[in-house]
Amino acid sequence: MDRKAEIKTFLASRRAKLTPEEAGVPTFGGLRRVPGLRREEVAHLAGVSVDYYARIERGQTRGVSTDVLDAIANALQLDDAEREHLVDLVQPSGPAGSVRRMARQVTKSRVSASIQLVLDAIAVPAIVQNIRGDHVATNALGRALYGHADDDHSVPFNYSRFVFLNLRAADFYRDFAQMKRNNVALLRQAVGRAPHDDGLIRLVGELSTASAEFREVWASHNVLRYKSGTKRYHHELVGDVEFGYESFELTSDPEFLLLVYTVEPESPTAQAMQLLANWNLEEPVEFEPRRQSHPTEN
Repeated sequence: MDRKAEIKTFLASRRAKLTPEEAGVPTFGGLRRVPGLRREEVAHLAGVSVDYYARIERGQTRGVSTDVLDAIANALQLDDAEREHLVDLVQPSGPAGSVRRMARQVTKSRVSASIQLVLDAIAVPAIVQNIRGDHVATNALGRALYGHADDDHSVPFNYSRFVFLNLRAADFYRDFAQMKRNNVALLRQAVGRAPHDDGLIRLVGELSTASAEFREVWASHNVLRYKSGTKRYHHELVGDVEFGYESFELTSDPEFLLLVYTVEPESPTAQAMQLLANWNLEEPVEFEPRRQSHPTEN
């Protein structure tokens, strides 16, 4: 990935999204040549010179301080994910070379035996994924939830490939348009965190070549990080299901993310998961759902 180009296009896209009225910048009437903020307006709001900000936007970021990045983020009204992405782009090596460690570690293809034991003890669908969105490990219900969606079981399930390259995705995701936007934003954030990960670069290249829609959404430069929210699917065996979810970075393997799906007790989804559990396990089990605590999507 071209870091300078990423910085330039990201900052330019954030300027274009913010109107002078939203930023509190006087316009004094007349026509503007750009829909969003000009570079000089961002520089003024951030308290830096126009030349200095222009150099940063061109990717010339050697020696840029955290205070300056915070000021630019405030000027552009960046959210938490966007702020983190800006820091990742401007300071690619991070403290103690964290991104270089991440680039090595995300090539791992499996979790430890102890993490798999934790997954197997969870009574709701639970999945561990890497920075590329590959399913590295699941419990039985996690496999059952996604097992009927993907046609190719010879390679790990990957969210991005499924969403953009598999025709079954449109039927599986009930919020398909939002899922595509979120998926690309998560992938864009991952590129900022691990710009030298070969597998991640190959994935973006594959999707860009195969999907015009991916290229269009990728050009928006929106970013997102997993937190908590809702997921709505249509499973071909049990019908419509709706989950809350919580995400956790594994302390023993920080390159991996654990997603735990939550289910309202006695809901249609709880009944569907009971059916799915009994269909996919040798011995019938009593499904014990966990109550949703964060119903809004992030």
